[in-house]
Amino acid sequence: MDWRRTPARDATSPDRLVRRGLKFNHLRLVAKLGETNQVSAAAGQLALSQPAASRLLAELEQIVEAPLYQRHARGIVLTQAGLALVQWARKVLDDLDHADREIGEMASGVRGTVSIGSVTGPALELVLPVLRQARVTHPGITIDVSVDTSDKLAELLLARKLDFYIGRIPQELDHSHFAAEPIGPEPVSLVVRDGHPLMRPGRASIEACIAYDWVLQPVGSLLRHAVETYLLERRLQLPERIVSTSSTLMTLAIISQSNAIAPLARAAIDFFAGPEGLGAKLCALPVAEELAVSSYSVLRSSNKPLSPASDMLWSFICERARRLQSIGDA
Repeated sequence: MDWRRTPARDATSPDRLVRRGLKFNHLRLVAKLGETNQVSAAAGQLALSQPAASRLLAELEQIVEAPLYQRHARGIVLTQAGLALVQWARKVLDDLDHADREIGEMASGVRGTVSIGSVTGPALELVLPVLRQARVTHPGITIDVSVDTSDKLAELLLARKLDFYIGRIPQELDHSHFAAEPIGPEPVSLVVRDGHPLMRPGRASIEACIAYDWVLQPVGSLLRHAVETYLLERRLQLPERIVSTSSTLMTLAIISQSNAIAPLARAAIDFFAGPEGLGAKLCALPVAEELAVSSYSVLRSSNKPLSPASDMLWSFICERARRLQSIGDA
């Protein structure tokens, strides 16, 4: 078919693609094609023969009146029309999965699986208490929790692998994709092992900290940026000996076995070192007590509604955040 001779389409006609024969098998196939870039691989994932998949794709090109892909030695390359259709096919299929999940939850009471993401501090201060609360009040809900940096959590949210997360929107992303419930800044403490030389009377100062080893998150992370900005604004040199890691577990292991200093969310230290937490032998240095990372929020996708179970947990977390904020302001 000569696509250049295709007559002008009536873009205002409702259900045009459906009336021309669009079926869910077409959408499933083109979505898989976007993942694999190979007709044979996409067909195999849907238990179709390659000839059957090729026929479906030919039908789809007739329906949308545009070429969707071009073949090359290693598979296929999607055209602009193909890329656009892949994006919309994924959205339609995701929305149907969401509808199935929501209807199922409605039919059986508030049940289902909720996927939550969080940066470290709020994971302990907000998510953990809500997990305990939901376990008692709504035992039919299964909760998956991912603890990571905001950039990784944002990727998971936009890929629809999280229902919502607690963190920040990376600067490079389009903020219109997110809906937010603001919480506030995240206080940070400089942490050392129990018995550290700087815990002796009169020894602790931010200037004295510079001479020690530090454990920091990787370059470009929000926490590291906040710490380095704090030091530079006070005309202090940055530490020379740094171990970089995004792992809270590795950070705690290093400072527990050395004289290294690490900035950690104050909520994490309250948990790890407090009597209600793990009772670890860690101490927050009495310096840089105003250090904090920029404000964070509870964030969800602006174009994907929460399921009843997800909405309930969202409400629990926002309510707890407001309660903690009111206590802090009192």
